[in-house]
Amino acid sequence: MPELPEVETTRRGIEPHVAGRCVTAVQVRDGRLRWPVPAELGEVLRGQRIEAVQRRAKYLLLRTQAGTLIVHLGMSGSLRLVAADSAAGRHDHVDIVLDSGIALRLRDPRRFGALLWTCGEPFEHARLRDLGPEPLDAEQFNGNYLYARSRGRRQALKNFLMDAHTVVGVGNIYASEALHAAGLRPSLAAGRVSRLRYERLVASVREVLQRAIAAGGTTLRDFVDGDGQPGYFAQQLRVYGRTHQPCPVCGTPIRQLRLGQRSSFYCPRCQK
Repeated sequence: MPELPEVETTRRGIEPHVAGRCVTAVQVRDGRLRWPVPAELGEVLRGQRIEAVQRRAKYLLLRTQAGTLIVHLGMSGSLRLVAADSAAGRHDHVDIVLDSGIALRLRDPRRFGALLWTCGEPFEHARLRDLGPEPLDAEQFNGNYLYARSRGRRQALKNFLMDAHTVVGVGNIYASEALHAAGLRPSLAAGRVSRLRYERLVASVREVLQRAIAAGGTTLRDFVDGDGQPGYFAQQLRVYGRTHQPCPVCGTPIRQLRLGQRSSFYCPRCQK
């Protein structure tokens, strides 16, 4: 599933080709996504200039004067830049055609993605308004914030970190990697972690995400960026998916456990 680094990689890839361009047509081949594509989308977008391409959590925001298109890539979706007249594949469901002759094409084999339209402030949309802070925002996401929010929590630390109401965009892969870098065991109760250790965890989360963005995200199955290229952060993973392989720090075999129906990977020696 595309996480924050993959969505940010997509945003950076498409922005130079999309921002400032006018929409000339919207072609909906199959509107049966997680929520039906709005029937009026072609009418409201046609003739609009895309003023900005932003990201909030795992959502992309294409702002126009008339409103904002909110895009979620779901489990297997991608946005690709293609020639407007190029043949569409079986899973290419929507094209947003631009005046440059380029189309922004949504490909989504599993159809868990979404295209949502709002005329209001997108950050107040029902899907976005209750989300936690951005992990790369040092002012809102810091050790003091996590420490205060975690008090009294018996929830496993990894699940606490992956809760979008706590902080957005820290998915399974990046939570595992950040906890290893911070020396914290995934199953530790969130309420038992000290302020100092939360400061270390915040720094690790930020560092892992920044490295992942620089590498173009992580491709384990479906993700590609706007040019159809995979992400290469998988080559830098230290614990995720490395069960029984030696920890790159101490050499102890990596272990796997289940937390919240998800696989978690950790070093029993480095992570306490």
